[in-house]
Amino acid sequence: MTLALMWEARAADGRGPELLDWARAQPLTPAPLRRETFRAPGDRVLVITWWDAPYEADLPELPTPAGELLSRPVHRWRFEAVAGE
Repeated sequence: MTLALMWEARAADGRGPELLDWARAQPLTPAPLRRETFRAPGDRVLVITWWDAPYEADLPELPTPAGELLSRPVHRWRFEAVAGE
């Protein structure tokens, strides 16, 4: 089964580039099948990782950065691929 883990955070004012650099530097061991990093207006950063694992698998996730780097708590979601698509 393909499982996607999503990690999304919003940086403190003006610290979006720093949050993006921080997120890109975080290692995941073991490494996911695929990893993509996105940015959006409002200093938001999104990281999606893909895994060949069941929904409830214990997988490495990006940690929460230091509080002064964020304007609100990190959001995390899990999604499983739908068969036949």
